[in-house]
Amino acid sequence: MANIGFVGLGMMGSRMVIRLLDAGHSVTGYNRTKSRAAPLIERGMRWAETPREAAASSDVVITNVRDSHALLAVAKGAEGVLAGLSAGKVFIDMSTISPSVTRQLAKEVAQKGAFLLDAPVSGSKLTLEQGKLTIMVGGDVSAFERVRSVMEVIGPIVIYIGESGMAMALKLAINISIITQIVSFAEGVVLAEKYGVPREKAVEVMLNSAIASPALKYRGPFVNQMPDEAWFDVEMSQKDITLALELGRELGISLPTASVASDLLSAAQKKGWEHEDFAVVYKVLKTMSNMEG
Repeated sequence: MANIGFVGLGMMGSRMVIRLLDAGHSVTGYNRTKSRAAPLIERGMRWAETPREAAASSDVVITNVRDSHALLAVAKGAEGVLAGLSAGKVFIDMSTISPSVTRQLAKEVAQKGAFLLDAPVSGSKLTLEQGKLTIMVGGDVSAFERVRSVMEVIGPIVIYIGESGMAMALKLAINISIITQIVSFAEGVVLAEKYGVPREKAVEVMLNSAIASPALKYRGPFVNQMPDEAWFDVEMSQKDITLALELGRELGISLPTASVASDLLSAAQKKGWEHEDFAVVYKVLKTMSNMEG
């Protein structure tokens, strides 16, 4: 069993920690807001006062935070993760951030004699709880093999992609598809509903048709009833789409559907829906179509 440090105990991070604890691993966790950690402490997680302490007390440290800025905030400085690393340790970042930030951070981690793996995930809190999460990994292949079994506790499908930053780029590519699938689905529901088809019937049939991907099956019902807690909110979705568009510009490629999705997410933010699940684009499209309800 590994000694694991974990920084970032939000919706996904907390559930990852539960899986690690249930598998018998020792976990020392840190979160900016300590109250979020209380249920995990009750389950046996040790509390770290700083990211540095979480890293220093562990062989493997995992981060799962909101964005590039949040990662750098917990990684750098006198009390950051890097300050707690020593030679041979493995730092696994499971956030979704800029690939260029990943590559730069990997260089700084290497200067400590340690290894950074970018290991973003594909899935939601539901797939995580069900043990169906997919993890893609970039970085040093020998470090990957050393900690693969730890990641397999979090999600059973763990795939090595290549050098540092590659997994992060692939995650952005996946999120383009997930977000634009929901946009397309919402457009279809609005079209059918505008013609007179009851929304519930349109959703039921579409989710049992050839278009029904796993992503649509678990998020499509939100068109009928939004969740009490966003699984992936508008603000986070816009962050990922923006990262994808920035990477596209860097590589000189066009991402037209991502651009449209970005516009709709921006419209949702202007409506004050930034903390709603991004399936709220359905409401944006209804508003644009002068439809009520």
